[in-house]
Amino acid sequence: MSNILAGLFEHHNDYKKLEVDLESSGFENSDYIIYLNNETNNSQYLASVSVKDNGQTESARNIFSQNGVLKAYLFENMGTGELNYDTIKKYIDARSRAEIHNSPDIKIKTSSDGMNSEVKF
Repeated sequence: MSNILAGLFEHHNDYKKLEVDLESSGFENSDYIIYLNNETNNSQYLASVSVKDNGQTESARNIFSQNGVLKAYLFENMGTGELNYDTIKKYIDARSRAEIHNSPDIKIKTSSDGMNSEVKF
């Protein structure tokens, strides 16, 4: 069974260029799916690529990076029969919720001197 590399892209990125880059890199038309949302023009789009080994995974990651991927997710032991928008989106949502996000910087104020001999009771 193969692995699936899925990537989330901004709406202004050209998905046709992504297709050309994937095919020129050796991926077949049947190895990838690009999911477009036609309801709104400003929505993000999703692409998934079936990869068989680490070399293909790195190649697909590089192509995603060149095309402005926001976030990429690797799903292991997932077949191409499971590739549909709802399934991929469900897995991405679950992974996003499970990630530990960076917390904002916390400043702890401490006193510099504390009590000294000038304090009178």
